[in-house]
Amino acid sequence: MTIIETLLAELEQEAVTTRRVLERVPGDHLGWRPHPKSMSLGQLALHIATVPGSVARLASELTLPAPPDFAQAEAAHASELVPALTESVAEARRLLGGLDDAAMADTWRLLADGQELMAMPRGALLRAIMLNHWYHHRGQLLVYLRLLDVPVPSVYGPTADESPFRAATAT
Repeated sequence: MTIIETLLAELEQEAVTTRRVLERVPGDHLGWRPHPKSMSLGQLALHIATVPGSVARLASELTLPAPPDFAQAEAAHASELVPALTESVAEARRLLGGLDDAAMADTWRLLADGQELMAMPRGALLRAIMLNHWYHHRGQLLVYLRLLDVPVPSVYGPTADESPFRAATAT
């Protein structure tokens, strides 16, 4: 299995869990934020939905001449989150699926005014930003849901609200 095949398999597996989390986002609280410096629920949820495709677009170029705009739009309706995730994962698959291990080892660079801000192998960018960064924000969203008293879905094991093991052992 190639590096990209491994990363895309993980992306697909984690997208299933991310979908379950996004399905819990209450549409009547999209403007809520736990702190004035925090993203709103709608911003965070839409960011999570769009990370795979957005990062795949960044990784599809070896050199970015300037940092991307980090302004985060807010979801207008909770019903747009799952379709945005589906589209984003499909875009990541489309943009990255043809890369081989040599392309994953190519150095990706981010510049600003001609100065190199960041450089790393493309595969490391995808691991760190497309996946690890995605998981980080998904964890934040789980905290938002808990603070809003929304039942928290199982991600890697049981939560106080849901256990994938209860159903398996309840015979």
